[in-house]
Amino acid sequence: MLQGGVATRTARVTRQTSETQIDVALTLDGRGTRSITTPVPFLTHMLDAVARHGLFDLTITAAGDVHIDGHHTVEDIGLALGTAFREALGDRAGIVRYGSATLPMDEVLATCAVDFGGRPAFSWQVPGLDGKWIGTFDCELAREFFAAFAAKAEANVHVLLHTGGNAHHMIECIFKAFARACDAATRLDPRLDGAVPSTKGVI
Repeated sequence: MLQGGVATRTARVTRQTSETQIDVALTLDGRGTRSITTPVPFLTHMLDAVARHGLFDLTITAAGDVHIDGHHTVEDIGLALGTAFREALGDRAGIVRYGSATLPMDEVLATCAVDFGGRPAFSWQVPGLDGKWIGTFDCELAREFFAAFAAKAEANVHVLLHTGGNAHHMIECIFKAFARACDAATRLDPRLDGAVPSTKGVI
C-alpha cells in the first residue's frame, strides 16, 4: 500500500474456524496505536503491551470458545498475528532482520531474540509457569502463543527467563521483550538500500 508516495508495511488477516473468529490489522511503522478486544483479559493486556512497546499500530478483534478453555483462542491469535507480520514484511528486503531485548520487570529478567529469516523455530526456556493462572489465563498458554507466532511469521523466536518470580511479572516481561525485539528486527536499515539481509539473496 502507498501512503504519501511511500510504501506502508501493513497487513489485514482474518482467521475463521469453528472454534475462533479473529481479525488482525497491523502497521509495522506505527506509533503504538492499538485497539485490542479478546475474550481473554490478560492476553488483551499483553497484546496492548506489544503494540505500545513495539510501536506497532495494531487492531485485534477476537472471539472464541473460551467456555471450553482459552487454548484455541490464544493459539489462534498467535497464528493470526504471525501471519500479519509475515504479510506486512513482504519479501523482507531492507529489514534489520535480527532483534533482541533483555528487560527487567521488578524481580524478573527475561530475554527475547527473533530472526525474521524465513524459517520457523521456537525455543522456550521459561521454568516456573506450569500450573499457574493469572485471573482466567492459564500461564502455560503463553508458550503456545509464541510458538504459533513463530510458525506463521516464519521466524526464529527464542525466549529465555534469567530470573523468575511473580507469574504476572514473568509473562509481562516476556511480552514486552518480544515487542522490543520485533521492533528492532522489523526496522528498515537504510544502509541495505533495499537489499535482502541474507547471503542467499532471498528470504
